[in-house]
Amino acid sequence: MNRNVFSGRRSGTVSIPSSKSMAHRYLIAAALSEKKCLLRIDGFSEDIEATVNCLRSLGSVIQKQKDGLAVTAPAETEVTGTCLLNCNESGSTLRFLIPTVSALGRTAVFQMSEGLARRPVGELISVLQEHGVKIEKSKNELRIEGKLSSGEYTIPGNISSQYISGLLFALPLTGGDSILRITGVTESKDYILMTEKVLGQSGIVFRKNGSTYYIPGNQKYNLPEETEAEPDWSNAAFFLCAGALSEKGVTVTGLDTESTQGDRAIISILRSFGADVSVEGKSVTVKRRELTGQTIDASEVPDLVPVISVVAANAAGTTRIVNAARLRYKETDRLRTTYEMLTAVGADIEELRDGLVIRGKPVLEGGTVNAANDHRIAMSAAVAASCCGKDITVEDSECVKKSYPDFWKDFESLEVIK
Repeated sequence: MNRNVFSGRRSGTVSIPSSKSMAHRYLIAAALSEKKCLLRIDGFSEDIEATVNCLRSLGSVIQKQKDGLAVTAPAETEVTGTCLLNCNESGSTLRFLIPTVSALGRTAVFQMSEGLARRPVGELISVLQEHGVKIEKSKNELRIEGKLSSGEYTIPGNISSQYISGLLFALPLTGGDSILRITGVTESKDYILMTEKVLGQSGIVFRKNGSTYYIPGNQKYNLPEETEAEPDWSNAAFFLCAGALSEKGVTVTGLDTESTQGDRAIISILRSFGADVSVEGKSVTVKRRELTGQTIDASEVPDLVPVISVVAANAAGTTRIVNAARLRYKETDRLRTTYEMLTAVGADIEELRDGLVIRGKPVLEGGTVNAANDHRIAMSAAVAASCCGKDITVEDSECVKKSYPDFWKDFESLEVIK
């Protein structure tokens, strides 16, 4: 579906749905818990639906209610035969549940979209195969059987933090104590901290020394009977960046500035560009000031790169985004699709092997952007209309349903200032 986005600065106030990243984690913890849990989740994206449906296939009873999801039976329920788990496009669902299903000793077939099947998972498969799990991967399916054993695990930290989170969910369920060692540079560390937070809330104990975890086995999950997933900083970033391009500014309400979500770093990033950022309680307001290009290390905030690049395209001077090679293995090659998105609207941008160089312009042209079925590219294109002289047409605009189904409604609620 093509969507026309009017050019012009934006202003207004929005509230943001629950964190997709936290919702995935709470759902898994609730499904593994022995008592009923009510998860207060505002907004159900396609990725969250994928996790819900997979947990149902594993034996959980999950019912939608007005104020969230009621999880009323554990995933440890006996299920005969092969469980069919359709992960659709959700990398979190796949990488969290492969180890968890292995620890439960289930036989399962994971189904993946073509895009998800291209994303890396080999290192995770290898370490599970070393510990008693049989895994066969075909084009768009992955079959698992056998039961994960405890022991010593080693996994690289620079490919996907989701590998580490998946193992952290699984290893407490094994029959003995385990050691999990993370080798090399660990990227997206805040996403691992989010998992640690949920484990702690669930009564799971472990000891951490540097990049090594010591995890007792035979543990039980015990998530509180009511748990609320906080608003999503990743999605808030699109509106905060729109505010950085607007003299009147944009306010996002309900945010937790003490959150473990790594993308709360958008506050410091926008301040580094020169934007006026004010925080009052749980509301963050961003207004335009004189913006100047920066060097941004993307290793901890890869999901922010497309929309940060939009701000950079309208900032004076040159912005360099570095340490971003992992973006090539997201829903799309996000270095390439960010480059193509901004090139399509007239930005001066250069694609490098592991980053981007963006030379800012006072005004971009506008035009047609192919979102390439990537939700973050579509939403970033909408923000780019704030600094374009002509409207933008976003192709594949419906792909925002992966993470933020109401994005267009919320974005179009903002005032357009010509």
